[in-house]
Amino acid sequence: MLKPVFEYTKGMLRVDTNFCPGCTHGISHRLITETLDEMNMLGKTIGCGPIGCAVMAHRFMNVDMCECAHGRAPAVASGVKCVHPDNIVFTYQGDGDLASIGTAEIIHAAARGENITTFFVNNAIYGMTGGQMAPTTLVGQKSTTTQAGRDTHQSGFPIRVSELIATLDGAVYVERVALNTPANVNKAKKAVRKAFDVQQKKLGFSFVEFVSTCPTNWGLSPLAAMDFLKNEMLPYYPLGVFRSPEGGEE
Repeated sequence: MLKPVFEYTKGMLRVDTNFCPGCTHGISHRLITETLDEMNMLGKTIGCGPIGCAVMAHRFMNVDMCECAHGRAPAVASGVKCVHPDNIVFTYQGDGDLASIGTAEIIHAAARGENITTFFVNNAIYGMTGGQMAPTTLVGQKSTTTQAGRDTHQSGFPIRVSELIATLDGAVYVERVALNTPANVNKAKKAVRKAFDVQQKKLGFSFVEFVSTCPTNWGLSPLAAMDFLKNEMLPYYPLGVFRSPEGGEE
């Protein structure tokens, strides 16, 4: 009997996607759930999803999920982990959620060294709510609330969240990855596994940032959005490990 070249992971539910063409949320969903499937942890995982495009994660991920108020997923996850210390607990959050309304929650969860994992989807814009400027929107980038482009005098500078989290001693593992090429997707999956391994070893807080696309709200085609990610986002949001259990940057 021939060995299958590809199999549908048990971690994803067989439903049609409602994400826009070119959106990379589906890729990050697949990486997270495929990793949990390979770890045989689907039945012992609890995800926490807040408002935004991330709110749809429960439709696709074959794990128990909690819906959280906007920005509050880290606080909910902290409570869930206290009750279920032997389960894998993760949050799945966008940039408008995590880096804006939820800044206090993520900073203090990391500072406390909560033994949870956060997956941060950075597409430099508010997605579900209409394409407004997010804390990660690039300088000069247009949005519905910065139609002439982000102006630092009015709106300040974009926040590099991974670098910020990495300054906190409670954060054990922090890495930024991208979802724009097969090679980067493979590296992203390794980061997902590393984050879950850190949690299983009870080492503390782990954080993986996915640099992602939002073609609809960027006003670009899917292919052009990939080019924007590579040429505009990655120079400002460099990929790499900012903190690891082995110490220092990698």
